[in-house]
Amino acid sequence: MSEEIEKVIDIEKILAGKMGSKVKLVPGFVVNWLKKIAHENEVNRFLWENRDAQGTEWLVRCVDYLQMKLTIEGVHNLPDKNDGKLYTFVSNHPLGGQDGVALGAIIGRHYDGRFRYLVNDLLLYLPGLKPVSIGINKTGKQSRDFPRMVEAGFRSDNHMLMFPAGLNSRRMGGVIHDLPWKKTFISKSVEYHRDVVPIHFSGRNSDRFYRIANFSDRYVKKVNIAMLFLVDEMYRNVGKSFKATFGKPIPWQTFDKSKTPSEWAQWVEDKVYKLDQGAEA
Repeated sequence: MSEEIEKVIDIEKILAGKMGSKVKLVPGFVVNWLKKIAHENEVNRFLWENRDAQGTEWLVRCVDYLQMKLTIEGVHNLPDKNDGKLYTFVSNHPLGGQDGVALGAIIGRHYDGRFRYLVNDLLLYLPGLKPVSIGINKTGKQSRDFPRMVEAGFRSDNHMLMFPAGLNSRRMGGVIHDLPWKKTFISKSVEYHRDVVPIHFSGRNSDRFYRIANFSDRYVKKVNIAMLFLVDEMYRNVGKSFKATFGKPIPWQTFDKSKTPSEWAQWVEDKVYKLDQGAEA
């Protein structure tokens, strides 16, 4: 007799939670397709087999499960965990899943789990991720809670790990690059005297993903269709090699009145991409 696996990720329940009574309008074949593209069975098996782990330990197991071959450069730039300071870690977001998992595992290990993500609230369906996450519903009515959740994160005694682009990278003009970075991490790092640690993460998704993302961004807009494919992209990237490069911490005092917060955000974004070219951030 096969082991009965608890169904943590239930696409039908997620749809009902997001759509309410309108979920009845979704055809059965669409629901089945969503289950397949979200790898519902595989994800639930992983969650069941690792139900005893949370936070950093769970993230480390994800890295192992996805057979990620990680190279870490600039590890000497990670501030000492006992220096009494809190930091804001910011990274480009090329993958939309594995990059967050890998960086969370690295930072969580270094700082004994004392960090928090700002994540899409859908990721809170993952029990192992919930203890290190602050969930934001970016597309629904709860989006007005975003400032409050950010405030709670920065007021805490945890380091913050952020992807300032919000969404994962797109292909624009043949180049894979983040969408413009939002200024929140600048203004809050200054307000709470947190130095900013820039990170570049290598990697890319499939050509199919970028075609869908560009179509969605251009013609649909209200619904991030591309997000539906991120789990499938994660499975397509199993066993691949990635590089995380940490730059030198940028003192919060750097972000003065000589530039607007948005201009400083662009400045940090530029430094992140220079890390990939071997330039010192």
